[in-house]
Amino acid sequence: MNDGPIGIFDSGVGGTSIWKEITMLLPKEDTIYLADSVNAPYGEKSQEEILKLSIKNTDLLLSKGCKMIVVACNTATTNAINYLRENYQVPFIGIEPAIKPAALKSKTKTIGVLATKGTLSSSLFNSTSEMHASGITIIEQEGTGLVPLVEGGKMQDAQTRRLLEEFVNPMLEQGIDYLVLGCTHYPYLIPLLREILPEHITIIDSGEAVARQTKTVLESQELSKINGSKTKHQFYTNADVSLLKSFLTAVVEPVQINVLDF
Repeated sequence: MNDGPIGIFDSGVGGTSIWKEITMLLPKEDTIYLADSVNAPYGEKSQEEILKLSIKNTDLLLSKGCKMIVVACNTATTNAINYLRENYQVPFIGIEPAIKPAALKSKTKTIGVLATKGTLSSSLFNSTSEMHASGITIIEQEGTGLVPLVEGGKMQDAQTRRLLEEFVNPMLEQGIDYLVLGCTHYPYLIPLLREILPEHITIIDSGEAVARQTKTVLESQELSKINGSKTKHQFYTNADVSLLKSFLTAVVEPVQINVLDF
């Protein structure tokens, strides 16, 4: 299993923000990235639907020999990862909004969380908030409509700016000093958010923490790659390859993306 790839899945291109962090920290590890763009966004679906999609993605990655799986989707993590860990033998790395560091560092004791409906309504999100944010006011905001805009490559679009302003301005009025991004698509909106937000607002996403946890689990379970073969990254999508390719060309060349009906 040591020489098998790390499997990564998301409801589209957003999880490439996690893939980039993992490959930077673990440059010798092979990866398989699965973009389920046909079913994006997961955040608007029922828990039952999210679980079925997560099982489908997991089975496909395991069929390709993955030694561990990173659920590069906050909604899938909060709604499905407990089931996945109980029913599969490989390690799973999940993603949760980075509430803990924001809560620890906030001076105003008020933080904002921009996430999908599926994440904010989950029991895992609520338990994490209760555990790490005692005495902290959390302003929750559903980022409705943002995932399709990122999936459409519209990170600097006027409509995207209007939505972000609509979402973050009420948070600013309530005195947040940290904005937690609770969806792996949202880091691609940071350049636009930086234009909108005052300088004193700190933006936090989970990418680096997920990469560190992936490394920790690989080493603790002795799953790190042993052979010295050239690193191989495989990408699969069930939608137009051009969008996924546009998110990857600056990082890995040449990019070969396989289209699968899944």
